[in-house]
Amino acid sequence: MNKILMVSALSAGLLLAGCQSVNTTSGGAVGVERKQYMFSMLSTDQVNQMYAQSYQKTMGEASAKGVLDKTSSDAKRVQAISSRLIAQAPVFRPDSAQWNWEVNLIKSDELNASCGPGGKIIFYTGLINKLKLTDDEIAAIIGHEIAHALREHGREAMSKAYGIEMAKQGAGALFGLGQDSLALADTVANYGMTLPNSRGNENEADLIGLELAARAGYDPNAAITLWNKMSKASEGAPPEFMSTHPSSSSRIASLQAAIPKVMPLYQQARK
Repeated sequence: MNKILMVSALSAGLLLAGCQSVNTTSGGAVGVERKQYMFSMLSTDQVNQMYAQSYQKTMGEASAKGVLDKTSSDAKRVQAISSRLIAQAPVFRPDSAQWNWEVNLIKSDELNASCGPGGKIIFYTGLINKLKLTDDEIAAIIGHEIAHALREHGREAMSKAYGIEMAKQGAGALFGLGQDSLALADTVANYGMTLPNSRGNENEADLIGLELAARAGYDPNAAITLWNKMSKASEGAPPEFMSTHPSSSSRIASLQAAIPKVMPLYQQARK
């Protein structure tokens, strides 16, 4: 067996040995069902605490630069929309009702938004200003990002990184490669906190986000107009928010197929 194959086998073995199958959310009306494998020594609380520290640092830096917006009409708008979506999060995972949710708007031309582990939301004014977003379209974005947090996609990525880095350490011992470049914790944090989500995870976030928005009384059809706007804004070079997302055509097709499943929820919420 060559070294590459041996490292791959070792990685797979360590990942399976150290991981447990979890069900982070219910499937909902949209039917998101997929087994997730999380590193058993990396708990939800640990990841939430790690990200909370990073989030507070980011907010502190934004405040120091004068770009943290807490008082404008847009800040209040984003907060109000987020609150309605957050109220629906326990439908997918009841423990999210106890999360320390935070919502902040940052003045920036970036077309970007995020919701980190534990419910830490960041929204950038560039999305509102450049795309002229409606409340329903803002809800589509925030719902999508909340879904990433509910599904613990960050912890999932970190779990995979643990398996890879542990395999590297094992390979280093086997082949005498040394340990000086194997900064396990830093690498794992990088995977979980900074690297983009997989396309499969993006599709899950699309579907759960669609249902969250519908349950909160926001028109699910806005997800279609949103991604049409995002596609037009990209002009062949996707903004950071879309950099690894599915192509606009496949994304829109998936959303269109799911809208009939959540439309009754929207209609009920609007009564």
